[in-house]
Amino acid sequence: MATPVKVYGPAFSTAVSRVLACLIEKEVEFQLVAVNMAKGEHKKPDYLKIQPFGQVPAFQDESVSLFESRAICRYVSEKYANQGNKGLYGTNPLEKASIDQWLEAEGQSFSPPSSALVFQLAFAPRMKIKQDEGLIRQSEEKLKKVLDVYEKRLGENRYLAGDEFTLADLSHLPNTQYLVNATDRGELFTSRENVARWWGEISSRESWKKVVGMQK
Repeated sequence: MATPVKVYGPAFSTAVSRVLACLIEKEVEFQLVAVNMAKGEHKKPDYLKIQPFGQVPAFQDESVSLFESRAICRYVSEKYANQGNKGLYGTNPLEKASIDQWLEAEGQSFSPPSSALVFQLAFAPRMKIKQDEGLIRQSEEKLKKVLDVYEKRLGENRYLAGDEFTLADLSHLPNTQYLVNATDRGELFTSRENVARWWGEISSRESWKKVVGMQK
């Protein structure tokens, strides 16, 4: 029996939850290893050997160690290509290129403003950190522009990279989950017809429901 892969970090982390959703989609057995960030466990020497930047997640698959959630998702999708959701990272060069371009859009255009909003609106109050109203306004305006592009794209295709759910869609789940369900900015998504339809579909996948359950 194969040794389960290990994912280090808390399930409520957006980057960790991205990896968990991918593993569940691919039906890969995994072990979630707790990292107590409040106690600084992510900065200890043993952890820095597998995650040199002292962040989460870190990932181990037998002798392989990786970090950066999107890279981990690509690796998992390629290594375990013949199990679970076989089309998660495409099955030919053109499909992979389409998925990659929308993954890049997520990482470079969607993630910066949405991550800022998640922290400022969902986490800062819990951590008793003063919110930066200027950053919130700026991030919201940037995210609106990104979602306008998505609205047009999703009017032409069921999902971002085509007609099937892929890593391109999965990668948006963590931040959007917080913005729709844990802040008062959910209308950024629900007020756009095609984006709202897309969000309803991807957030109702069994894989994501399981991740949300792990966060509770």
